[in-house]
Amino acid sequence: MTKSAPSSFDPIRWLNHQPYLLLSLASLFWAGNIVLARYVAGHVPPMTLSCVRWIGACLMLLPFAQPHLKRDWPVLRKHLPLLVALAATGFAFNNALSYWALQYTEAINALLIQSSGPLFVALWALILFGVRLTWSQFAGVALSLVGVLTIILRGDPTALATVRPNIGDVMFAGALISFGLYSALMLRRPVTHQLSLIFFTMACGALLLMPFSIWEYKNGITLKFDTITMITLVYVVIFPSTLAYLFFNRGIAMIGPNRAAPFFHLVPVFGSVMAIMLLGEEPRLFHLVGYLMVIAGIVIASRKAPSG
Repeated sequence: MTKSAPSSFDPIRWLNHQPYLLLSLASLFWAGNIVLARYVAGHVPPMTLSCVRWIGACLMLLPFAQPHLKRDWPVLRKHLPLLVALAATGFAFNNALSYWALQYTEAINALLIQSSGPLFVALWALILFGVRLTWSQFAGVALSLVGVLTIILRGDPTALATVRPNIGDVMFAGALISFGLYSALMLRRPVTHQLSLIFFTMACGALLLMPFSIWEYKNGITLKFDTITMITLVYVVIFPSTLAYLFFNRGIAMIGPNRAAPFFHLVPVFGSVMAIMLLGEEPRLFHLVGYLMVIAGIVIASRKAPSG
């Protein structure tokens, strides 16, 4: 009797069952998106960047999603209003507004506002579906929020007074409110393959953004195909678009929006790390304290509630 060969390790299958790693990677890619979007503000048109972002992501996913789309099409068509709502809140409005906001506000302001993301997710989940935060989720969100503030304010609470809100801050908050709604609505997503769902909502998001991209073009606000633009497009299509949304959607599907939401707090954490690594900022004690608080808060908030 011959022995069966041991099954080989499949890294994709393994990663697909690691919700905490998937959510952490999504936050890392979104942090890079904020830093890069602020860097190219005024150089790359925000509406066109948003539209091209989702068109590019759709083209990347199409070969993998096509067989699942054929099978899931009846289900997708049946849930079209919900899917359009997901596309509008998670891909079109949220994305375009955040890029537009970064034309008017600093990255530090955006990172500070980003830390409120879990609160919007919890609020929408409560309003729409009556889903309440558990005490551990509330404590974890609060602790990680304090950690984020420690990093952004550089350990000095009085620095909060130096942050000057502007129209860009209001717009970025609006983008987070929209993404919080998307996260909550994912609770009602139809049962399909994850590639069918994300491809269809991305395509709808691109279609919703197209009129605004055309408006930019007609008003002389066009893409300049130079090195900065090409690097920006390659990054946003692959990482914060295709991979981050796949990872985030899978994470929510596995542990739910309220347990996934605290991972938003990793975005400003990763953003500060990028500032240290790429901009030469000196690592300080407040960075370490803030990181530990954020990690502790995420661990507390993402614990599964005991049954009974």
